[in-house]
Amino acid sequence: MKFYLGRRNTILLVLFVIFAIIAVRLFTIQIIDKQYRETAGNNALKYVTIYPARGRILDRYGNTIVENKITYDIMVTPRQVSEFDTLAICEIFGLEPSFVQERFASYNANDRKIGFGSMPFLKQVSSEQYNAFAEKAFLFPGFDAVARTARVYPVNAGGNLIGYVSEVDRDYIEAHPEYRSGDYAGKTGLERAYEKRLSGEKGYTVYYRDARGRIKGRYEDGALDKEAVAGGDITTTIDAGLQAYGETLMRNKVGSVVAIEPSTGEILTLISSPGIDVSQLAEINKYYKEISENPYNPMFNRTVQSAQPPGSVFKLVNGLIGLQEGVLKRDTRYPCSRGYTFGKIHVGCHGHPSPINLPQSIAMSCNAYYCYVLRSIMDNRKYDNIEEAFNKWRDYVTSFGFGHKLGSDVPYELGGNVPTVNTYNKLHGKGRWKSLSIISLSIGQGELGCTPLHLANLCATIANRGWFYTPHMIKGDGRYPLDSAYTVRNYTMVDTTYFPLIVEGMNMSVYGDGGTSHVAQVPGVNMCGKTGTAQNPHGDDHSVFICFAPRDNPKIAVAAYIENGGFGATWAAPIASLIVEKYLNGEIADGTRKDLETRVKNGYLLNKVPVKKRKK
Repeated sequence: MKFYLGRRNTILLVLFVIFAIIAVRLFTIQIIDKQYRETAGNNALKYVTIYPARGRILDRYGNTIVENKITYDIMVTPRQVSEFDTLAICEIFGLEPSFVQERFASYNANDRKIGFGSMPFLKQVSSEQYNAFAEKAFLFPGFDAVARTARVYPVNAGGNLIGYVSEVDRDYIEAHPEYRSGDYAGKTGLERAYEKRLSGEKGYTVYYRDARGRIKGRYEDGALDKEAVAGGDITTTIDAGLQAYGETLMRNKVGSVVAIEPSTGEILTLISSPGIDVSQLAEINKYYKEISENPYNPMFNRTVQSAQPPGSVFKLVNGLIGLQEGVLKRDTRYPCSRGYTFGKIHVGCHGHPSPINLPQSIAMSCNAYYCYVLRSIMDNRKYDNIEEAFNKWRDYVTSFGFGHKLGSDVPYELGGNVPTVNTYNKLHGKGRWKSLSIISLSIGQGELGCTPLHLANLCATIANRGWFYTPHMIKGDGRYPLDSAYTVRNYTMVDTTYFPLIVEGMNMSVYGDGGTSHVAQVPGVNMCGKTGTAQNPHGDDHSVFICFAPRDNPKIAVAAYIENGGFGATWAAPIASLIVEKYLNGEIADGTRKDLETRVKNGYLLNKVPVKKRKK
């Protein structure tokens, strides 16, 4: 039997179903679902944010590098503001009346959007100003304060490696939706790299208001309140005292110093000069324009962002590759008559005895010797052509960490550059280049580019006789174990048995006849070093030096790269050796070492560095 409702009954049934759905929905929202009731009441609720204390940053010995101080944000709820003494509030905070007028003009223009919400009137005022305000708060209805922390720097060093904290902008919020306007986050350095650990979690207290927007008390006796969770402390691998000392040596110079503990890969110092003074970090917005317009670019972290030719220190890599490839032995001798000449090609060198063997070539930093070595690698008959030999050479080089990011926890690390076959096919044409075409690679020039961190890592690799841990700035602890990436040994493609020959040459460079690193001798320390002079088409050559000490069971490996500093022994070697002496001996020895320290500290090289004035 078929049943027909008819048109009228159908319409009534549809209406009944619609009203039933609405009634059930309203009952759910108003009676059952507390969340919807709270959302509907948001206009009557006031959320006061509780900002967590940011985690401290400590050095390797537990000394505080960065801590916090209490500051206050002065908040205002425009709809609760009645007439107040403008001059009085200006006197407390050192404001101009026009500032107050502009603020309230903006609030009035956005009244519908703001509603009964609170807006920041002033940010990060001092405790002294807050106390003065609190005494007269009754004069300023609608104003209150929210406590938060600001950074303090007990050690006057490490501005670039620490980094700064500043208020998040729209772009940051889009990339990190868990942040809100008014929040702060680490933007550079350690503050950025470990933001999640340092930042903690915000809390809040919920109050309810009457129809006139007046606070009447805690909503549901604080049932919805949330406590703030303080950020976690981090213990760095940095030696704060050594960092500060190194920065005094690098004053008025452009370049970098990186020191690593070879046995762990822990970074002891990370100095970029000129750098950001820590006194400017806490008020970065105040100094940002001044810093950004500095022609020497203090925000540029040269330790990981400046990819330059390594110069003669790269001879160590070519020597190791030659040994591994079987085209070089300890007693292989090559001549040098102030350089290497073949046809129209000439690579100059300084005067020294000739012919010389492998350790002597390192000690005396002979350019000609490594021209012969590179050609013997590239022209090795076991390879069918130059491209095959070059690709094998490149594999060796990249196994030392060159040509790619090392994977450190230093933000904005660059990978540098190791050329490819395609590089030279484009430069010379496929099949139209040979070992002589790339002879500059023999002495660390040409298309090679690496950062000071790469060079320090090379030095640590040689100190370890063939392996390295990825350099890092943070120590693990019970709460935050060290990332496994920093606990795995990375071996090069060169057998570890060949490294002692290179170490012998580096030791001779410091102590042997004709060695180029005599200036790096430290009383009571058995030092191994290698000078480098990186050619620079834009001015004086760059001064480069790497060293480690002691020779056996090394405790520190250092790379110094002084832009436009000339020979490696002129500036880089003295600076690196003083760093080693300070770290191992605790002080600089009297006599010639003190004199050297004074010369380095008083050295002024900024006038040698070509800069372009920035447009204001």
